[in-house]
Formats: sequence, structure tokens, C-alpha cells
Amino acid sequence: MTNGNHPWTRRVSAFAFVLAIAAVLVAFIGMTLARFDLVGKLPGFMSFLYMVPVAGVAALVGVIALIMNWRTGWPAAKKAVGAVLIGGGAFGAATLAMSPASQVPAIHDITTDLDSPPAFTELSIPEDNLRGVDTVEKWKEMHVEGYPDLDGIVVDASPADVIAKAEQLAADRGWTIAAAAPEEGRLEAVSYASWIKFEDIVVVQAVAQEQGGTRVDMRSVSRVGVSDLGENAKRIRAFLADLQAG
Repeated sequence: MTNGNHPWTRRVSAFAFVLAIAAVLVAFIGMTLARFDLVGKLPGFMSFLYMVPVAGVAALVGVIALIMNWRTGWPAAKKAVGAVLIGGGAFGAATLAMSPASQVPAIHDITTDLDSPPAFTELSIPEDNLRGVDTVEKWKEMHVEGYPDLDGIVVDASPADVIAKAEQLAADRGWTIAAAAPEEGRLEAVSYASWIKFEDIVVVQAVAQEQGGTRVDMRSVSRVGVSDLGENAKRIRAFLADLQAG
């Protein structure tokens, strides 16, 4: 290229840089508005999803801009490099965050007891809780395939003591306690996921066993969305491990 092409190099570099900044900024604003319930959770999440292809395009245009800069004496190298770093970084981070979607089943109601899932009494399961699966049988089939290891635990303590400890663990995690009934062996709470603070409802059930100890089962249900990206199962595993460790 000749010096006369420098304006195009600058324009392409600036376009790539602005596109990368805009993609990240729109996603952050949308997710933050959703976090504080100024917009819906799903619209906020969609702003994050829309960022992925836009950031990818910004990074690609940034690479083209770098080539143009190299051929014209680097008149706008900083903006080109910025576009590649910001666009590529956002694209990579978002792709990594979404990668569990291909590794877990597209369900959002997870439990340690498929035959008799712990019931909610204070909190309400969404009316469209079968979204994405249509039937209970299909949900169970996908659940077994995706989380064959998920099961309840037995704790050497009374149901009341188990629920008391569960309440403390929930509070330590920043969950909103909806019901704590040690005498009934039940705890219900609202947990939160990601920056958006998706709301997932949780119930812990403790039942005394004839042979001694207490059987603890847990259920975690996302209020919106189809796939939970494995978040509910991860929450159950971590919570029960802490409960048993005490």
C-alpha cells in the first residue's frame, strides 16, 4: 500500500476497536441491568450471547487492520491491537463460559432423588418447569444420563441438627432463606448464579433413618432458562460435601 491508503488503515483500525468496545460495553450494561432486575434475566443474558459473534467479528477485523498497519507503516497500530485483544479476549472468555452447555444435559431441575424429589412448600416451582423436555419421563432420562453420580447422603446427626447446619451453610453462601423448619427436616432458599444473579430455588430435606443417622436429599431448580450449564448439580455436590464434612 502507499501513504494514500493510510486513511483506510486508520478507519478499519478504528472501526474494529469501537466494535470491540461496544460489544463488551453492551453486554456488561445488559447483564448489570438484569442483575438489579431493571430488565429481565433472560434479556440480560441475551446481551451476553449477542456479544460473542460481535466480539469475534471485531477481533477478525482487528487482525485485518493489523495486516493493513504492517503494510502502511503502523499508522493506527494501537487501535488494531486493542481490537484484537479486547474482541478476542471477550470472545474467548464467553466461549469458555458457555462450554459446559455441550457437556451437560439441557435441563434445569436437578435432584438427588428422582423417584421422590424433595418438595417445595414455601417456594413455588415455575409453571413451565418442564420447558425443554415436555415430559417428566424425558427429564428423568436426561437427568440419569447427565448426572448418574448424584445421590443423597447420610449424616450422623438428627434431622433438626442437619437443617440447622444447612441453614448456616446457606447463609454463608449468601442465599436468601425462605423457610427453615428443623422440626420438619426441611430448608428452602433462593440461590444465585453468575453476575446476572439468576435465581435458583433450593430445598434440603432431612429424614431420620431406622438404622441411625439422617438421609439428606437436595433439589435445585432454575426459575428461568432451559439449560443451567451444570450449575444446579455443582451447587448440590458442593453443598452436600460441606454438610457431610462438618
